[in-house]
Amino acid sequence: MTGLLPEGFHDRLPPFADQAARLERSVLDTARAYGYEQVDPPLAEFEDALARRLKAGAAQGAVRFVDPVSQRTLAIRPDITAQVGRIAATRMGHHPRPVRLSYAGPVLKLRASELKPERALRQIGVELIGLDSVAAAREVVLVAVEALTEAGVTGLSVDLTLPDLVATMGGSTALAEALDAKDAAAVAAIDRSFLPLIAAAGPFTAAVAKLRSHAALASRLDGLEQIAAALPPGVSLTLDPTERHGFEYQNWFGFSLFAAGASDQIGRGGTYGVIHDDGREEPAVGVTLYVDPILGATAGAVERRRLFLPHGTDPADGARLRREGWVTVAALEAHDTPEAQLCSHILFKGEVQPA
Repeated sequence: MTGLLPEGFHDRLPPFADQAARLERSVLDTARAYGYEQVDPPLAEFEDALARRLKAGAAQGAVRFVDPVSQRTLAIRPDITAQVGRIAATRMGHHPRPVRLSYAGPVLKLRASELKPERALRQIGVELIGLDSVAAAREVVLVAVEALTEAGVTGLSVDLTLPDLVATMGGSTALAEALDAKDAAAVAAIDRSFLPLIAAAGPFTAAVAKLRSHAALASRLDGLEQIAAALPPGVSLTLDPTERHGFEYQNWFGFSLFAAGASDQIGRGGTYGVIHDDGREEPAVGVTLYVDPILGATAGAVERRRLFLPHGTDPADGARLRREGWVTVAALEAHDTPEAQLCSHILFKGEVQPA
């Protein structure tokens, strides 16, 4: 089979490749309107430099190879966020803070799980570097929600979490893992006082009310309520205070995005620290959107709206129709047909008609 691809890789064919390109452009245009300027880091970097900015788990998932020019080990990025952080910390270190950056591009993972077998993925994201306040977190969440809405994603749901909650309350790593797994028996064996955190997960308003009894969480809950109040109507909101899976490098705030028709989360973000060469961490907040599950959520909207121009059509007519927004496909031979060119419409006697 000459068309066979490695496990975890796939071709994206028409019209889905066009849809993916439109999705990326829509998201980046929305981010640009909020002041997020696009950067485009390279697919591979020196392995040691990339690993310093990736957390341990992500660094282990990078594909490595030896550069024939430098004879040093290179790594293909498994995530773009760390590269954007590098750009902000080095090439744009002089830029007034916060700096707002956006990106889109492919990533490659060394291995995949059984539930998520894809190894070659595309990411789109925005990062606000130099600030991790409630206002900054609120802006990033709003940009993500608006960008997805503009891209045609419906049934949006935002699930908030507090990744370092257990550590803030004096709990151990074992306790955090038990809470993340929702293992009530294990939590009870370590510290029964943390059991109410499991019961608090659910619709946002009810979850916050249950957590208000913990005085140490007051300021964080106030912040979450400010973020929630800014979301547009129709966006579902939940809170899982102990969710840590996928939030290993976020600190006080994290969130996941879901949508109707998507089998998995379509994005994830939160507050974190950008690592500088001198070891210090700069506060930041960002979100990464995952192209494939988003396309799954909008697959029903894919439409080939193509206009067939019969052989001999005046080129000026074609130019006019393209200016009007049509995708035109010109017959290059007299016997060509709309069906052969997958056209939904045809130009007949100067008028556009269904094919």
